[in-house]
Amino acid sequence: MRVHFIAIGGSVMHNLALTLHQKGYIITGSDDEIYNPSRTRLAKAALLPEEMGWNTEKITTDLDAVILGMHARKDNPELARAKELGLPIYSYPAYIYEQSKNKKRIVVAGSHGKTTTTSMIMHVLRYHEVDFDYLVGAQLEGFETMVRLSDAPIIVMEGDEYPSSPIDLRPKIHHYFPHVSILTGIAWDHINVFPTFENYLSQFSQYLDMFEPDGRLIYFEPDEHIQTIIKEKTRNIQLTSYQAFDSEVKDNCTYLFTTSGARVPLRVFGKHNLANLKAAFYACQEAGISEAQFLEAIPSFAGAAKRLQLLKDSPNFTAYLDFAHAPSKVEATVKAMQSQYPDREVIACLELHTFSSLNKKFLPHYTNTMNVAQRGFVFFSEHTLKMKRLPEMSAEEVHEGFNHPNMQVFTDADAFRSTLQSISWKDKVLLLMSSGTFGGTNYKEFVEELKL
Repeated sequence: MRVHFIAIGGSVMHNLALTLHQKGYIITGSDDEIYNPSRTRLAKAALLPEEMGWNTEKITTDLDAVILGMHARKDNPELARAKELGLPIYSYPAYIYEQSKNKKRIVVAGSHGKTTTTSMIMHVLRYHEVDFDYLVGAQLEGFETMVRLSDAPIIVMEGDEYPSSPIDLRPKIHHYFPHVSILTGIAWDHINVFPTFENYLSQFSQYLDMFEPDGRLIYFEPDEHIQTIIKEKTRNIQLTSYQAFDSEVKDNCTYLFTTSGARVPLRVFGKHNLANLKAAFYACQEAGISEAQFLEAIPSFAGAAKRLQLLKDSPNFTAYLDFAHAPSKVEATVKAMQSQYPDREVIACLELHTFSSLNKKFLPHYTNTMNVAQRGFVFFSEHTLKMKRLPEMSAEEVHEGFNHPNMQVFTDADAFRSTLQSISWKDKVLLLMSSGTFGGTNYKEFVEELKL
């Protein structure tokens, strides 16, 4: 099989290229810019394009498939040539479905917790040596790639609602036709793609009508929006509701309570993660894992990269990094930190980096989301605003939007870092939340230099 990738440097795109290469496919690709880690990983597999840019000579009738990434534009010359030749053109979710038609498909969907919940399922299945394929949105410890495609009978997929490709604006989840799906919750995000909440909600409503016959939906029961779309579904789906496992925190460690009353120590924490665990538990049952097997495996689960990732832990100071950026994720993460460290001062820092978070019309959705933290810091880059072609936004508007009684807002990364460096961090917890880098911050080096 010969497969060409247009925009091969993307996070999932290059991982899909690597796993197909491992299967023996002949892979080619193009891109106008490729950054690390994609660049290094593609080079190691001899898949890095010899030069950056688009080259229509790579598009020939010998190709069995062309996979189009979101980074490409609709007028991409390679895409135009592929259309001219009548070649099969796929978005990556459509291609992954083609590769998994004969597998049991377990899909994790929802506005938050997808990567973590998918990672939990993958950890348990790997622990018990179950043969499975996967697609996950982060590089996980113990897994060589973010995508695996083999002859395994099961595939576990993280499915988001973002568009599939420049010429296929359907949400990725609309390609997967699950036998089993988790729906973690629905909270409006991606307002640059879904201009109204009603439009956003409809993507999930349509998704429920795409299940395989007698498919199973595992859904977070307290979510009122999920309850709404369940009532509107037309496909016959088996329903399993869940809430968070019962738990307690003792000496900064969270313990899960089993139905028999046993206490299971965890390396993750927060009510949202206890809910993610319950969803993963039900999904693992669908994959043939017993309750005892699940409880044996889960204490060794340390989380996914940038999802409550521990940066430093000492007797008097702890620092975490989290991917949280949407309001619901920010609130859940800050609450988790405060509940895990009730005797310490939690200082929560958030970078506004996404289209939604940098839109001042969206700021009211962040009201009070960081208020359980004793102190809050928010950083955003005016350069990023310009790059995303968004209207100007002032520090005063951000401060008013969050409504935190003890908050500072920064637009200068050096000033932000300098302020944190001036704090005495003894008996405190630092929480850094961002889908960016706080203006190019090296997190490991930064937390090591903080004074205790």
